[in-house]
Amino acid sequence: MYKILKQEGNAKRAEFTTVHGTIQTPVFMNVGTVAAIKGAVSTEDLEGIGTQVELSNTYHLHVRPGDQVIKKLGGLHKFMSWDKPILTDSGGFQVFSLAGLRKIKEEGVYFHSHVDGRKIFMGPEESMQIQSNLASTIAMAFDECPSSVAERKYVEDSVARTTRWLVRCKKEMERLNGLPDTINPGQLLFGINQGAIFDDIRIEHAKRISELDCDGYAIGGLAVGESHEQMYHVIEETVPYLPKDKPTYLMGVGTPANILESVERGVDFFDCVYPTRNGRHGHLYTNQGKINLFNAKYELDERPIEEGCQCPTCRRYSRAYIRHLLKAKEMLGMRLCVLHNLYFYNTMMEEIRDALDEGDFVSYKKRKLEGMKMSQS
Repeated sequence: MYKILKQEGNAKRAEFTTVHGTIQTPVFMNVGTVAAIKGAVSTEDLEGIGTQVELSNTYHLHVRPGDQVIKKLGGLHKFMSWDKPILTDSGGFQVFSLAGLRKIKEEGVYFHSHVDGRKIFMGPEESMQIQSNLASTIAMAFDECPSSVAERKYVEDSVARTTRWLVRCKKEMERLNGLPDTINPGQLLFGINQGAIFDDIRIEHAKRISELDCDGYAIGGLAVGESHEQMYHVIEETVPYLPKDKPTYLMGVGTPANILESVERGVDFFDCVYPTRNGRHGHLYTNQGKINLFNAKYELDERPIEEGCQCPTCRRYSRAYIRHLLKAKEMLGMRLCVLHNLYFYNTMMEEIRDALDEGDFVSYKKRKLEGMKMSQS
């Protein structure tokens, strides 16, 4: 299922085989929260820019249109017309991000919907049931993501509960995968490591969840307020205690630099809203750093976003035209920017894989980071 092809230090080049195809890692998963990439990007677009894995959100799809609706329509792959792997996060991050709308108990979490205020309960079993209805390739275990600045006692209690929840998730997923009407009986389960920035809690939790033999393991609760140095330190300390023969996923990270640093520390899977969110605001990634198309200096700039880029946007449109669309609040402007940014990320991951194949990752990383420091503003 997971096969390491090459290693350079702690950096891994691997393949992860699923019922919806083989994922080449390291990989960046393109975030489509409600089964669509924000910025009017279609499934056909995703195929054209080299997307390997699409990521959707359990909580949001449960609220709207409803996971039962998606199940009746044949599952998420059929619903959004995408035949490659899909990862669904568990709704656990919403426990963190909707802090004002929730109450955490041993059985699970009581929410108020951010859409219409109605009461929702989600625990490990409910999260697994929703994800089974969605029929994603990879389901994430239901966890709590404690704040990186939370007190030690709170983090200890939270992590212990996340472990108990993982046991319940595993048991429920095994039950669901055995039901006759389950759309994807080959659904995989990834456990999540938590522990804020306490090394010993992270390590102990990594050891404990490794014993539960999940299909993969994620490091959660980072990029939520701690420094980059603290994040890299936690990854360095934690990864050695996660199974070597399973993929490692760093949730919600990050910038191109974050990804390069984390690959070097042994991470396989990434996801982040940065390329889409920044794209919608005219902030674009290039190999010479980020540019902001709202700047007046691009008003008459006939060059593409990046010379030599083969994305659908750069092959056809100028900075001046895209800037005009953004200023005029035309949706096409956002769409073209998001397409470029996702292509940049997907292509960077391909370059990382090629560099690892050739045993050249360390020098590639150095060149890439030096190039991207040449900020054009």
